[in-house]
Amino acid sequence: MNPVILAAQDPTLADFGKDPWWLVLGKILFAFVVAVAATLLGVWFERRVVGRMAVRPGPNQAGPFGLLQTLADGVKLAFKEDILPRKADKVVYFFAPVISVVCAVTALSVIPFGPMVSIFGHRTPLQVTDVSVAVLVVLAFSSLAVYGIVLGGWASGSTYPLLGGLRSAAQLVSYEVTMGLSVVAVFMTAGTMSTSGIVAQQGDGTRLSIGGFDLAAPGWYAILLLPSFIMFFIAIVGETNRAPFDLPEAESELVAGFQTEYSSLKFALFMLSEYVAMVTMSAFTVTLFLGGWHAPWPITIWSGANEGWWPMLWFFGKVIMLVFVFVWLRGTLPRLRYDQFMRFGWKVLLPLNLVWIMVLAGLRSIEDWQARDRLLVTAVGAGVLLLATLFWPARKKEPKPSLQEQADTRPYGSFPLPPMDLQVPPSPRTKRVLAEREPANVVAGPDSREV
Repeated sequence: MNPVILAAQDPTLADFGKDPWWLVLGKILFAFVVAVAATLLGVWFERRVVGRMAVRPGPNQAGPFGLLQTLADGVKLAFKEDILPRKADKVVYFFAPVISVVCAVTALSVIPFGPMVSIFGHRTPLQVTDVSVAVLVVLAFSSLAVYGIVLGGWASGSTYPLLGGLRSAAQLVSYEVTMGLSVVAVFMTAGTMSTSGIVAQQGDGTRLSIGGFDLAAPGWYAILLLPSFIMFFIAIVGETNRAPFDLPEAESELVAGFQTEYSSLKFALFMLSEYVAMVTMSAFTVTLFLGGWHAPWPITIWSGANEGWWPMLWFFGKVIMLVFVFVWLRGTLPRLRYDQFMRFGWKVLLPLNLVWIMVLAGLRSIEDWQARDRLLVTAVGAGVLLLATLFWPARKKEPKPSLQEQADTRPYGSFPLPPMDLQVPPSPRTKRVLAEREPANVVAGPDSREV
């Protein structure tokens, strides 16, 4: 059999669990190096891009293009004094940032970086491992990451970190629901929860039959499931505490939030977990919606685009593109208020996600029907949705009572009100003082003359 064809094929669940120990160890080490490099390069990338947007240079002194600036900051953090608050719980205070880092790094273990390749004669997929519920593994680790933030805020023994941790718990739970519902649409379309299986399903284009003509449509779920893609990306921005949803560490409200009392390497671990989570969620988005390691068009015109080690280049290119979007949002959008943020998650994203899943389920249920019947049902459904949108009763605001009506309905014993016309009558004493200050009118005599 041709070895090139073997190297280009999509891995399946049967291809995992057969690697020697040194190859497994190498894959784990590679995932860890990707996580650490993501932090070092991510901070530099963010500062350079935001600096470019703000028309300023950004880091450019330490190393070529300022690439060593983040490394210098890391060394500085390592040598800073590690301060332990007096009322802190020492054990939980130490393990809280470790939990955040471990959850963010472990989620990379089920992300496919490429197809089947040959490493020192062993055929193996470019992925640490894969299971039949790999997507749920990523969701589970992203949910567990909130424990690091909540425990860090509680163990600090201070009020502001505790408030930041509690707000973070409410925020992550809210947007975890939206993220999970967005992934449901991918399950329904791909028919599997395996990350390698979802990437394989997006490798081939979708064939559409319209008017008797067969048309080739893209296989990426970002296009086929566009509403799910948009809501999923909004949810992961809130899930990773990135601007404009960085409420757990809002400087103006909570004095840096849950990590206020952290310093030195423990603070560096929280920063590491944030950037690793951003890269992990970007890689997760690429896997679910952007075709994974498959080359985008027009690179697919080249027959060897998805063979060998080239797919890893396309994968990391897509990840960098999504990281740029994260940075772009931070440099352009202001931070939301907490009530606006929570209202947007529960009252906008959640209902829209449920309606979209119902529509998608209906479309999936009529796939086996005749083309004419499918078109008729789709047209009727679209018409009903359009009419419901046009004639949906708008919520009218209650008329605001006048000032006099508000004054009349005040409870007994309220504070006195000033005059409603905002004109305060002059005091009698003021009149008397003004009268005393008026000059006397003296009539000039006939002998008076101007000097």
